[in-house]
Amino acid sequence: MTAATAPPTPSVGTTLDDTSVDTRAVHAGREDLAALGVHVPPIDLSTTNPLPSVEAGGAAYELLATGGTLPPGDSAVYQRLWNPTVARFEAALATLEGTPAAVAFASGMAALTAALLAATRDGRRHVVAVRPLYGGTDHVLATGLLGTEVSWARPDEVAAAVRADTGLVVVETPANPTLDLVDIAALAAAVGDVPLLVDNTVATPVLQQPARHGAALVLHSATKSIGGHGDVLAGVVACDADWAARLRQVRAVTGAVLHPLGAYLLHRGLQTLPLRVRAQQAGAEKLALRLAGHPAVARVHHPSVHDPAGLVGRQLAGTGSLLAVEVRGGAPAAARVAGACRLITHAVSLGGVDTLIQHPASLTHRPVAGEARPGDGLLRISVGLEDPEDLWTDLARALAAG
Repeated sequence: MTAATAPPTPSVGTTLDDTSVDTRAVHAGREDLAALGVHVPPIDLSTTNPLPSVEAGGAAYELLATGGTLPPGDSAVYQRLWNPTVARFEAALATLEGTPAAVAFASGMAALTAALLAATRDGRRHVVAVRPLYGGTDHVLATGLLGTEVSWARPDEVAAAVRADTGLVVVETPANPTLDLVDIAALAAAVGDVPLLVDNTVATPVLQQPARHGAALVLHSATKSIGGHGDVLAGVVACDADWAARLRQVRAVTGAVLHPLGAYLLHRGLQTLPLRVRAQQAGAEKLALRLAGHPAVARVHHPSVHDPAGLVGRQLAGTGSLLAVEVRGGAPAAARVAGACRLITHAVSLGGVDTLIQHPASLTHRPVAGEARPGDGLLRISVGLEDPEDLWTDLARALAAG
């Protein structure tokens, strides 16, 4: 495949539309490989591309810089504007999310920044946001660094918080780090014509497809479960074609591009995403049950333990691999537990093949306002693919030390 050849894009009526998420994960973005005579998607690392003529090059540059897509046979001009390896990953992710398009970025925060800029550039600078959110998302909204004004609201307060200048409503479900669940369809109905952005990082498209419930924008920190191995930093937004054009324009202007090698790794990660999510989820459910009965634990946060609105099985296909525990003794006890783990790594991030533990109040959610910050005794655990018995042995020993 040359730099000027677009990869397959998802469309209604393709054979993958009627297949399971497992099959789509393996085959999405790869439909044309046999015709190309290859079995693995090629990687195009070109930062610049030959131009057929001054006129054609100029036209292609203007088209791509303003958010357009590459017509067959045209030059991709420059990697900041378009890359076929990145486009393959975008097509595959869109197929899993059930959206017409997706746009990839250099990080999850770059993806969020682009979404905020695209949504508020017409003067609608007001954003309504539902806490809890990932700490970086909360921080950029609370500080107004991007020129936005935020109103914080509970799900049942969002409709009343929407104003004439509201450009976006932001929610994360399941939420990081307390796994709070929000009914996406109910929220989408409440906000009407205002675009709804749902951070789907924790659930992944294996367990939840927010666009099917009314979300306009579906955000992922692809660094997490989609990459799955802690070796690539990326973000992606799944959406319709109009939103994709706006996001690509922001990406082209700001340069928040995803490197092709990262896109290749993410595309490869999608192949095993359903298997990893379900295996990690099974381990998380076992640990949540045991942790709920431990005397050192005051509360467990996980959809298998707490799902008041009955969203598991209706909106969510499963409970996921992320859980949180509130340990008795507050911050000092939480610090001792995190430090006492030996098999489980004390580190930020989530969704990888190895289990991680961290203290959100002092790390990922440190910038969050005090009234919205996670409790000092709360520890977040991202369950990996290790044997749950081994993980329990490590956690039980650490809890005894706490």
